[in-house]
Amino acid sequence: MSNRPAGHAARSTVRPNAETGRGGPIRTFLRTADGIPVDSVYNPGTVVYKAAPDTSRPFSGDLVFVIAHGFTGDVDRPHVRRVADALARYGAVVTFSFRGHGASGGRSTVGDREVLDLAAAVGWARGFGHARVVTVGFSMGGSVVLRHAALHPSTVDAVVSVSAPARWYYRGTAPMRRLHWLVTRPEGRLVGRYGLRTRIHHRDWNPVPLSPAEAVPHIAPTPLLIVHGDRDGYFPLDHPRMLAEAAGGHGELWLEPGMGHAEHAADDGLLARIGHWSVARAG
Repeated sequence: MSNRPAGHAARSTVRPNAETGRGGPIRTFLRTADGIPVDSVYNPGTVVYKAAPDTSRPFSGDLVFVIAHGFTGDVDRPHVRRVADALARYGAVVTFSFRGHGASGGRSTVGDREVLDLAAAVGWARGFGHARVVTVGFSMGGSVVLRHAALHPSTVDAVVSVSAPARWYYRGTAPMRRLHWLVTRPEGRLVGRYGLRTRIHHRDWNPVPLSPAEAVPHIAPTPLLIVHGDRDGYFPLDHPRMLAEAAGGHGELWLEPGMGHAEHAADDGLLARIGHWSVARAG
């Protein structure tokens, strides 16, 4: 765990090598502004040059992705590692476990205080010397990257939100009704703790945080990409359309045919397109 004061992230003196991608992953605990230890991993990325650069895979040594996983994910989950490995072909990658998830401390507030976790990870990523930071969030993490960019607009260079809700307290699908039971009921929180490795805070939001749709107008002029599957079982298509409308023409909207929800549904082709978009748009 970092011994830095609360509100500071542990920083490494190791610098990425943009020519070769040498250097292994670094794992540490970051300290959020409210004192929560957040389990975090830095990967300098993987670039392999042979006779000439691979222009189909435009690795950028000055770019780092910060990945915000969905609810009940964590830095060691296979679906999170798969996303990280795919984006490491385009730049360095920071992954972390939100509070209450995996080895991180605290309890999940299901998207509220998690903005502080992302802020600590972004600060850590900058500390490695990268000039450009792209946040990529999935589901709950997708809502967090939107709110973080609205609250801290100068800290990121592009934002990608995948399978995010547009508004809070949505119960219009069976998976979301099950999620609300998990979060709001004592027996649900026990299932979360012992079955899903997710410790959920028992208190209601007070105050209710800015919703994703309310946050989106404040992100401009930072490049914004909204990605959503047309077979998402959690949030139907009115959610990404509401986010795109709130962006007022600033954000790009990709509606993906046949795609379901979040990391599990993001195939290698989509992750490659997100990587290309990020390299092109992040400054």
